[in-house]
Amino acid sequence: MDGIRANIMNTTPFISHHLTSRGHNLVLDAPKIMAILNCTPDSFFDGGRHATIQAAAKQGLDLLDKGAHILDIGGQSTRPGASHVGVAEEWNRIGGVIEEILLHKPDTWISVDTFHAEVAQRALQAGAAMINDVSSGTMDPSMFAVVAENKVPLVLMHMQGTPETMQHEPRYENVVDDVYYWLEKRVKAALSAGIHDVIVDVGFGFGKTLEHNYALLASLNSFHALHVPVMAGVSRKSMIWKALNGTPESALNGTTALHAWALEGGAHLLRVHDVVEAKETVALHAMLRPRRP
Repeated sequence: MDGIRANIMNTTPFISHHLTSRGHNLVLDAPKIMAILNCTPDSFFDGGRHATIQAAAKQGLDLLDKGAHILDIGGQSTRPGASHVGVAEEWNRIGGVIEEILLHKPDTWISVDTFHAEVAQRALQAGAAMINDVSSGTMDPSMFAVVAENKVPLVLMHMQGTPETMQHEPRYENVVDDVYYWLEKRVKAALSAGIHDVIVDVGFGFGKTLEHNYALLASLNSFHALHVPVMAGVSRKSMIWKALNGTPESALNGTTALHAWALEGGAHLLRVHDVVEAKETVALHAMLRPRRP
């Protein structure tokens, strides 16, 4: 890893990838925007804002109109200290939203943010295109089989502990090496299970201190050695507003700054609350680092 990290955050060449979901391709020839749609009452930034199916679907369609490439829908909060709501409640929160969005925009790439294999199966049957599992298949051992059977991509994220416990004094020998080697094992396990497309997420804020988070951001390009797309999820997180003595509501400017640094580290996907600002960051970074055809 020391050799891998030797060129940290210099001009990281953008490595093209493509995702396939049931024969449909999403080409990652430039960074793409994954917009967050929380259908929960207790998410750290926008919990409760989209309390009905109609309100959530309207917000999702608005995010797509603003230019999101993927819509990430979640019905289970994973903020620090969040408790599990169970499969039935989680599906009750998101099922109708998926249906309503696809009714209006049937070609939408919908990602479902869940660690329950049964919720993933229902969502994929309803037309979702991919799964985003914060536990990387460790909280429900049936997840890999569901994703492989449906031939869709899977986001593997690193988390130390569980949402209830992850911020209770997280510790690492070397956070970059530890997260890298953990994700490497999960990527190999997913591929061995028959999953054809995997994306990795280092899990900013999931069992990390402020120092851990910034060490991972500074070394983001190290994770290209896994030979899969890299997603960065920093939007309005405490690594921004705690460092600036602010709040999630005041963290948009800091989010934009960290998005630029994530792009400098070669991020393929930005998972965001604010689509327009993220798109502008991608566009300006492309001017700074033009990609070769």
